[in-house]
Amino acid sequence: MINRVVLVGRLTRDVDLRYTSSGAAVGTFSIAVNRQFTNANGDREADFINCVIWRKSAENFANFTKKGSLVGVDGRLQTRNYENQQGQRVYVTEVVVDNFSLLESRTTTEQRQGDGASQNFNNNQSNGSQQSGFTSPQQSGNPSAANNTQADPFANNGQVIDISDDDLPF
Repeated sequence: MINRVVLVGRLTRDVDLRYTSSGAAVGTFSIAVNRQFTNANGDREADFINCVIWRKSAENFANFTKKGSLVGVDGRLQTRNYENQQGQRVYVTEVVVDNFSLLESRTTTEQRQGDGASQNFNNNQSNGSQQSGFTSPQQSGNPSAANNTQADPFANNGQVIDISDDDLPF
């Protein structure tokens, strides 16, 4: 059986680092992960995934990241439940992080936050080509590539593509 989760996204808040009664560090956080498609308005939506990380990894993760940091996490999906103070059963699904990667330098994170993190985050969110590291023909400086939209099937940058059901392989 396989239970693996790999996520790349930005922290929605600073890591909440706490310690259990036995002294084990535990960090909780959530990651905003952009969806690969746009909604009817042409906006890119994101999923907010809850994560938990344990022990020394939790301390390191909390020390080297902050809200808005671009991170990659690798772990497993876990569900648990508990009874809250009102006596209701609460179910929680979260990613238990085994490994993480810092995908940008600390100075990049600090510069982005100093320059208005929400504006930069929204720009990256609405332009998937910049976030994923791909450049459009216009950005590459190649004028012949800019005129050849046939070569790039994704050149319309998230607009609706007219495809009939007969063209689909499934």
